[in-house]
Amino acid sequence: MRKVLLQFLPALMSFIPFYAAAQTKIIQGEVLDKQSDEPIPFVSVKFTVQSGGMLTDSLGKFSIVLNSRTAADTLLITSVGYAPTRIPVADIEDSSFITIHLAVIQSKEEVVVKAKYNRALWFWKKIIAHKPENDRRQFGNYGYEVYNKLELDLDNVNKEKLGRNFLLKPLSFVLGYVDSTSEKKPFLPVYLTETLSDYYYQKDPRKTREIIKATITNGIENESYIKQLGNTYQNVNVYDNTIPVFNREYVGPFSDNGSNFYNFKLLDTQYLAGKRLVHFAFKPKRPGGEFFEGDCWVHDTSFSIQKIMLRPATDANINFITGLTLIQEFRLINDSTWFLYKDKFVADITPISKKRLGLKARKTTTYKDVLINSSLVTAALDSNKSNEDILLKRGAQNKPDSFWQEKRHEPLNASEQTVYKVLDTLTNNKTYIRYQHAFNFLTTGTLDVGNVRIGPWYYWVSGNPYEGTRMRFDLATNRGFNNKLNLRGYLAYGFADKTFKGKAEAKYMLSRSPWSYIDVYYKKDIDNGQVVYDQLGSDNVFGFFLRKPGMEYRLQQVTEKKFEYYRETFSGFGIGVWANSKQYEAVLNLPGASYFPAKTGEPFNTFETGLRLRYAYQEHTIEDNFERYNLGSDYPVVELNYVHAFPGVFNSSYKYDKVTLSVSDYLNIAPYGTLYYNVFAGKVFGTAPYQMLAVLPGNSWYYYSKYSFNLINRFEYLTDRYAGFNIEHNIGSGIFRYTKLTRKLKLRQFWEAKGIIGDLSDANYNLNFVSGNPFKTLNNKMYLEVGTGVDNIFKFFSVDFIWRVLPRPLPTERVDRFGVFFGFKFSL
Repeated sequence: MRKVLLQFLPALMSFIPFYAAAQTKIIQGEVLDKQSDEPIPFVSVKFTVQSGGMLTDSLGKFSIVLNSRTAADTLLITSVGYAPTRIPVADIEDSSFITIHLAVIQSKEEVVVKAKYNRALWFWKKIIAHKPENDRRQFGNYGYEVYNKLELDLDNVNKEKLGRNFLLKPLSFVLGYVDSTSEKKPFLPVYLTETLSDYYYQKDPRKTREIIKATITNGIENESYIKQLGNTYQNVNVYDNTIPVFNREYVGPFSDNGSNFYNFKLLDTQYLAGKRLVHFAFKPKRPGGEFFEGDCWVHDTSFSIQKIMLRPATDANINFITGLTLIQEFRLINDSTWFLYKDKFVADITPISKKRLGLKARKTTTYKDVLINSSLVTAALDSNKSNEDILLKRGAQNKPDSFWQEKRHEPLNASEQTVYKVLDTLTNNKTYIRYQHAFNFLTTGTLDVGNVRIGPWYYWVSGNPYEGTRMRFDLATNRGFNNKLNLRGYLAYGFADKTFKGKAEAKYMLSRSPWSYIDVYYKKDIDNGQVVYDQLGSDNVFGFFLRKPGMEYRLQQVTEKKFEYYRETFSGFGIGVWANSKQYEAVLNLPGASYFPAKTGEPFNTFETGLRLRYAYQEHTIEDNFERYNLGSDYPVVELNYVHAFPGVFNSSYKYDKVTLSVSDYLNIAPYGTLYYNVFAGKVFGTAPYQMLAVLPGNSWYYYSKYSFNLINRFEYLTDRYAGFNIEHNIGSGIFRYTKLTRKLKLRQFWEAKGIIGDLSDANYNLNFVSGNPFKTLNNKMYLEVGTGVDNIFKFFSVDFIWRVLPRPLPTERVDRFGVFFGFKFSL
């Protein structure tokens, strides 16, 4: 019998695995953050009844064995900061791979236990103490290849409802690409950009260089926009004191004074590749501020961050954002240096409500081929023309698919591949193109038709007492006509004065990098009072509705011929020279030329030459057609202007000199918002009529003007020497963070102050204070108005309350001492 059993033993042993397999099954899966789709490491996956379970690995993956005893059990998936998830084993299919999404628990106020020894705070102090050696900017230089990917998805897509929309019916074929899963809301991938760059950094003197080697922009042809998609403008450093979130600065948990704003907690420890990591969590101490909540894994020897997830606090004052996560992951590039490996940013954007159509934006950046303190980095930076160079390599936009398949740091997933199918279909669809043009026309005011640009539309109809109803039509060439030459102008007609007006201009771009041009124009039109760029002029359809009642129109006609040359250098220094001839004619409520007899030439006729010097170090800009818009600088912007007037040229009558100086800057002072300041001064040497002196910019509209004095009318105050300031402090939530209602409404607070002290010489006083003049002078007194208000009302509007406090005595009319102004602004 024993011999028989021994003969069958090998067969029995071989049968056992088959029997066991019939009784067990292996389930593999991954655990992801529901909002960001980021893998969550070291998550507990265990049975609720039977013993057994495991932790996910560093990539959020797990593999667990089920048997007959656990067939009726339930898997419990838990991780600190996330809501637990339960999955009945019976619902799991055989040999399946499951994806589990965990949702973040809404932040709640916790009781903070005060102890004599706070180990979490001790650990935070260690991280702070080791910041200088763990921050990548410690190195003399570094470089890497960087891959940027930005995807936009339409979220919460209701195929049936959208399919019934008569405007979208012609595009209903796109809905066939909607992705729908059991756990997530249906979404439609609609846009994707990819950029591959070489990036170099040097600490002292600070230099950066980015060479964009390849890019897929899907419709974006503007080179200045493409440069925004690279690495230079998207560099987040979690060791910084403040971390940018859109246009706001948030106090980082590892800022030097972060313990004043955050509570910290030590959770657990795990090992990764033989390195002991500590799980560390943080939450803001107070509600409604610009802070984060989240967690990170920290190497317990070097105190370097290995992975961090940051989320703005649940009651953070951000518009249109219902979910936002910033993730950074670091890897060892040698035995002791943790360097940034992956950077991810995910935002859920809901313009209307969570239940309506929204947008999910995902930006993923990966880094490879890191160089540290390398001569190759030094050699690359030696080629810089400025301290911050961004170059778009020739042919970067025309790389074949084979190039991207080889060079992408990670392959495209299914939804990203769908984007290209959707875009290929839409870009050839006539209905989509028409909708795109209509949207651009409504939002920008202009429309390109072939090589011609029409608009802006908001100038088409306006009016004033002198011209009556006014019609205006603008026309310009775009870069399709000529990449260097821009021709533009407009024609206007007033039905009361029965006169045509207009402007003709030619601008020739000598260079776009650095910015350099020649501009020539002729203009004959009513001066509509728009002397600062944010000021609403009378030549605008909105002027009908927003002009303050009882404010006197003060109008003059100007005939101007001007030549200007402007050039910048790579260092941010700009120089401009210009010459112009102006002939003024007072037409309404201003003293006319008969009061200003001229010894030579014609009254109100001047010929000026000017020199403009401007310094804006590392200023960020974007271009549109032949215009450039400043996005700001981390440093003050300084501008100096000098003007000299020559008599006897083109019948000019006056000789004078003007000097003006301005210094302005935006300061991020998180968690206390942002502070804008502008200090300025000027002087006119000589005697001249009021148009050629310094006229304080007034505001005749209910629309608030940041750069004007809002409680005075135009041509109310004349000066020929002055100095002043303009301060605006946007606090953020401010006092509104103290109640749940105002936090929910996301109201914001600000205050402002504008002051100027000036005087007028006796000669200019005697010349200009003629019969019927509307002028005043400050007589070396200060004009000061202060204000406060509520911003972000219904996410778009603001209300400013402005008081005039100087000079004394104040005007008798209350409307001249206090005003309520409205504003419109789109901000996140």
